Amino acid sequence: MHITAQDAPPALTAGIDEAGRGCLAGPVVAAAVILPPIFDLPGLNDSKACSAKTREMLAPRIRQCALAWGLGVVWPARIDAINILQATFEAMSRAVRCLRSAPAQLLIDGNKTLPREVLALHWRKTHAADLPAQRSIIGGDASEPAISAASILAKTYRDTLMIRLEKRWPGYGFATHKGYGTEDHYEALRRLGPCPQHRLTFRGVVPEKPAARQGSLL
Repeated sequence: MHITAQDAPPALTAGIDEAGRGCLAGPVVAAAVILPPIFDLPGLNDSKACSAKTREMLAPRIRQCALAWGLGVVWPARIDAINILQATFEAMSRAVRCLRSAPAQLLIDGNKTLPREVLALHWRKTHAADLPAQRSIIGGDASEPAISAASILAKTYRDTLMIRLEKRWPGYGFATHKGYGTEDHYEALRRLGPCPQHRLTFRGVVPEKPAARQGSLL
């Protein structure tokens, strides 16, 4: 059978977003989502603009209707080793690697695309196609449905992880603040010190040593 350009399936586009980049504790989580041309997801929006109840309602519907979706997780020790920006790139690349269908284009929330060498390292583990084109979109989590869907999957998955981490390392309030730098979190750090889920390279996690006093010259 001869297939013309008009008969060829449309190129797939994946939206990508992350959750937990600015936290003091817990992993950074990224999601990649390929939505079908027609979908029914009422209330779909940037995860930060949705209530927790709305996010929890949308997450399973997104997974059900998506043509493909994937998650990437990078834990604190790795974040400390390579810095949060590189860890975010790695989490996003892992999420893309998990897609069962290879997208032709990535739409990434923010002002940066993925370094080709980082994406290629993960892409070639599961996909034979060429690396996808990339486009960064500032505010894409509110303007591009696939990125909105990714933001919700990343956020809900990470929130669930943080609730579980609260049971393993109680006293820090992970289930409440999800690892962000709230006053309660800083107070717990002063009282308990950091646990293995804290990012030791982030300011405020490890107490700063007081500057040595200089003796006065008489």
